Amino acid sequence: MKCVDDFRLVLGGKEYVPIVIGGMGVDISTAELALEAARLGGIGHISDAMYMDVSDRYFDTDYTGTKAQQYRKYIPLHNKTDVLFDLKMVEEATKRQVADVMERKRGDGMIFINCMEKLTMNAARDTLRTRLSAAMDAGIDGITLAAGLHQNTLKLIEDHPRFRDVKIGIIVSSHRALQIFLRRSAKLNRLPDYVVVEGPLAGGHLGFGLDWADYDLRTIVHDVNRYQEKEGLSIPVIAGGGIFTGSDAVSFLEDGADAVQVATRFAVTKESGLPDHVKQEYFKSTEDDIEVNMASPTGYPMRMLKKSPALAIGLQPNCEAFGYLLDNGSCPYLEEYYQEVAKDPDNHFMVKTQKTCLCTHMRNHYVWTCGHYAYRLKDTTHKLADGTYLLPTAEHVFKDYQFSKDNKIALPELPVPPFSG
Repeated sequence: MKCVDDFRLVLGGKEYVPIVIGGMGVDISTAELALEAARLGGIGHISDAMYMDVSDRYFDTDYTGTKAQQYRKYIPLHNKTDVLFDLKMVEEATKRQVADVMERKRGDGMIFINCMEKLTMNAARDTLRTRLSAAMDAGIDGITLAAGLHQNTLKLIEDHPRFRDVKIGIIVSSHRALQIFLRRSAKLNRLPDYVVVEGPLAGGHLGFGLDWADYDLRTIVHDVNRYQEKEGLSIPVIAGGGIFTGSDAVSFLEDGADAVQVATRFAVTKESGLPDHVKQEYFKSTEDDIEVNMASPTGYPMRMLKKSPALAIGLQPNCEAFGYLLDNGSCPYLEEYYQEVAKDPDNHFMVKTQKTCLCTHMRNHYVWTCGHYAYRLKDTTHKLADGTYLLPTAEHVFKDYQFSKDNKIALPELPVPPFSG
C-alpha cells in the first residue's frame, strides 16, 4: 500500500510533498504552523484575515486602536459608510506579517497566503488590491484566492512585477466555478497555478448551500479534471475537506488529485493560534456537537462546534475598530442588530441575533469552526491523567499524513515524566 510520500506535487517545475495546510483565520494558521509545513517540504498557508489586529498583537502596532479612535463618533450610528481602513496601514500590516514569515522560512517547501474576497473592508476593490500587492511586495510564495469567485481579482494586480512569478490559485467547489473564473481572466493570459477543490466536509465557510450533504468531494475532483481534459488544461488540483488520514489522502492522489489540503488536525497542534483551552473543546467534541449553520454574515454556510460562544453571546457591533465585513456601510449582522435594538432600545449591549458579529467573535476566538471529522480528533492523541488531551506538534501531524498507511493514525509520544529518584 502506498503512502503520501510516494507522490509529489509539481508547481513551477519543482516538486513538493503533496500536503497543503489550509489557511485558517483569524491567525489559527500561524506563521509557526506555515513555517513547519515549508520546512518539511510541503506548503503552509497564513491567512490575511484581520491582519491589522493580528499585527497589533504580534508587533505592538496600534492600527486597531487608531482606527477605533478616529471613528468613535460613528459608534451610535447605524450607517457606517464613512468608517474606512487607512490603505497605508493595511499595506504596512500585510508587509510586516508576510516579510516576517518569509525571512524565517527554511526548507524546500513554500508559504502561501489565503486571501478572502469576503473581507470587503468597506472598500472591497481598493483593500483587496492593497492586500494582494503588499503580500507580493513582501515576498510571499503564493496567493490562494478564497471565499468568492474573484472574477476581477487578477485584473487588480496585473501590473504588479510579480504577477507572473508568484503562484496564484483559487478555491472552488465545482467545475463551473473554475470555468467562470477562467473565462473572466482569459484576457490576462494568466492561468491559475493550482486549483483547490474544497468539498462539503471542509471546515469554516462552505461553497455550498444547506444542501451540502448532497455533494461529494471525489465527484467534484473528477468533474474538474474532466473539464480540464476537455479544455486542454493541466492545472494541478488540490483536494480538500474531510481528508483525515494519510490513507484518505492517498486515495485522492491515486484518483486524480495532485495534492491534498488539510486543516482540522492542524488546528489543535501546538503551533496553532487557537487558545489551548479551545483546542481541548475540539478534542472533547462528539459528532452531535458539529453543525452547519447560517450564522455567518457573509451569506455562506459555516461548519462549527455548536458550543461556539459566538452562537450564544450577543454583542454591540465593533465596526469602528474592526469592520472587516462592512460593505457600503453595513453588513447583515449590523442590519439585524439594529432591527433588534429597535424592539428594545434600552438593551444595546446583549442583543441576541441569528447572525454573528464575525469580526469581533473571530478575533476573540468565539467561533469554533471545524471540519466534519473534528469529533475524531480524540483518536489522534492521548488523553492525559488530568482529563486533558496531549497537543501534537505540527511536525507529528504532517509526518503522520506523509508516511501513514492502512488507515492508521500514529499517536504522538507521551512526555517523559520527570525523574523523582
